[in-house]
Amino acid sequence: QVQLQESGPGLVKPSQTLALTCTVSDDSIPGTDVYWSWIRQPPGKGLEWLGSINHVGARRDTYYSPPLKSRTSISSDISKNQFTLILSSVTPEDSAVYYCTSGSPWIYDYWGQGTQVTVSS
Repeated sequence: QVQLQESGPGLVKPSQTLALTCTVSDDSIPGTDVYWSWIRQPPGKGLEWLGSINHVGARRDTYYSPPLKSRTSISSDISKNQFTLILSSVTPEDSAVYYCTSGSPWIYDYWGQGTQVTVSS
């Protein structure tokens, strides 16, 4: 069973860029049928999908939530078994628990434990 672990800063200042990394316990990131995603949950709110990355041979396909597309980037480093979320120009509304997941499109089989991110000056 694959395991995922998020890492990154717990506190980010408004207007700065948030970078989170997900480390995967095996070398399954390049798997064609696997989608690696970022999901967040703001306090008192539901889960929000941010985006996903999928590998098809040497190609990396990325998908982003339309409202966040202009601020979001997801990439992967297969040599390190990691994929990364970049969220720019953060505001306090971006404060949330951020999760990395793996699975099929819209089916999230495996989750990291989550990491709290607070945006505050």
